[in-house]
Order: sequence, then structure tokens, then C-alpha cells
Amino acid sequence: MSDPQPQRTPRSLIVTFYGAYGRDARGEPLGPVPVAALITLLGAAGVDPPSVRSAVSRLKRRGLLVPARTPAGAAGYALSAEARELLADGDRRIYGRPTPRASDGWVLAVFSVPEEERHKRHLLRSRLTRLGFGTAAPGVWIAPGHLYEETRHVLRRLHLDPYVDLFTGAHAGFAPTVEAVARWWDLPAIAARHRAFLDAHEPVLGRWSRRRTTDLEAAYRDYLMALDAWRRLPYADPGLPATLLPADWPGGRAAGVFGRLHRRLHAAGAEFVNGVLGERGAPGLG
Repeated sequence: MSDPQPQRTPRSLIVTFYGAYGRDARGEPLGPVPVAALITLLGAAGVDPPSVRSAVSRLKRRGLLVPARTPAGAAGYALSAEARELLADGDRRIYGRPTPRASDGWVLAVFSVPEEERHKRHLLRSRLTRLGFGTAAPGVWIAPGHLYEETRHVLRRLHLDPYVDLFTGAHAGFAPTVEAVARWWDLPAIAARHRAFLDAHEPVLGRWSRRRTTDLEAAYRDYLMALDAWRRLPYADPGLPATLLPADWPGGRAAGVFGRLHRRLHAAGAEFVNGVLGERGAPGLG
């Protein structure tokens, strides 16, 4: 079983920062964020300057950040086109997942990759896992029906669609679907990740619920940490209907905690980011 609360890294926090505050209210990317501002903003989350520079270099090599100059001429980094698309995909999963219904049915993915392109086999497996698919049988992957459109979009974006056949439908037997779901996904591992999120961030929500004033830097830091922990969970958890889950399933409670933290802290965090960017002569969030 993987660590239920993966260790956050400087690289992860930078991606989380750009996802939360590297775009304006309309989702359009900001101009380049000055390196000095990134160091200040990640420093507020406990990341030291050498780690920021090292993580930025790795993200640059991966093609997610591109170097550019701010209007004032300072060195900075902006989101690449690929990164903007990845973040837009993430927005739909992190903030916009619909309430699952049993009537949504299922989507099946079956793929065949020629031996000379076997490296794409691993890429397909890892991508289907990240989309939330479970394994129904060798070579047969399954997910709730509400993931169908997202699956089509992601596979096409990665040019993997020629290798995959997708099917939609209902589970017609023979094992009861509740029992089948417990085979297709490691539900205890997913539940452990939800509980780890709750252990770390439900007390944070409690403290903010009692506060009458808002410290902008604290709001920014707590929101960044919560989002960095949360943004992986909607991928690990496929979003199964409640009728197919254990009665004490913690996913809904975890989603509620994140939603309340988002409403309480995100805008205040944006004010803090705008203040730092303004000090560095960079455009704000708008």
C-alpha cells in the first residue's frame, strides 16, 4: 500500500501554486512570475530558495514552465501550453466532479499495443490508473460511466486513442456489484488517503472557522497545503456511487472539508499573491 499522505515536494508545491494562482479569475495564464516572487511565495510554504530554483529547473526540463521576462524586465517563468492544458484538465476533476449515480453505468477500456511500441503499454496503464480506472480482469480496465468523456479527451490529447477501445454499459452479473467493486479497486487504500487528508486539514478548517480576522499569508499557506494534498485524491478515488461504498466511506467528508477551505481561504490567498507580485512589478491575478 502506498503512503496514504504522500510527502509534498517543492516541485509539487510549485505546480499547485501555478494551478491555484498562476491564472486569473477567467482561467487565463498570468504573465511570467518573477523568480524572486516564486522564492517569496514558496518560502511562505516552507520551501528554501535552492529547492525552489532546483524544482523550477526540473519543471522547465519537463516542458511545463517556460522562461520569459516580465514587463519590468525581470527573469521569470510562465506556464507552457501543455501545462495550461494539464491544469484545465485538473480543474474539471478537482473542482467540478458531478455527484456519481448508479445509473451512470460503467466505461470499459481494452487496449492492444504492438510489441515494437510496448513503451506505450506502460503509459496507457499509468494513465488509466491516474484517471481512476480499476482492473476488472487482465487487460480489462473499468471506471464509473461519468469518467467516459474525460477518458476520451485525455487519451486523444496523449495520442493514445488508436490503441484503445472504449465500451459503456451496465454490470449484468454475476457477482453483486458491491463485491465486484471491492475487487476492482483497493478501497481500503483509497479510504486511508481520505482519512489522512482529514487528519491533516480538518483541524485547519476548525481553526479558520473560529477566526474572525484573516491573515492573508496564513490563508495562502494553508490553502496551498490543502490543495497540494487534495488535488491527487480525486484521481485516486474514481468517484463511485455511495450505494457501492462502505457505510463509513470518508470521501464525502474529505471533499466537504476541502470545499469549505477553498471557499474560506482561496480569495484571501490571492490577495497575498497579488501583494507579492505587485512588489516585484508583475501583473496580478485580476
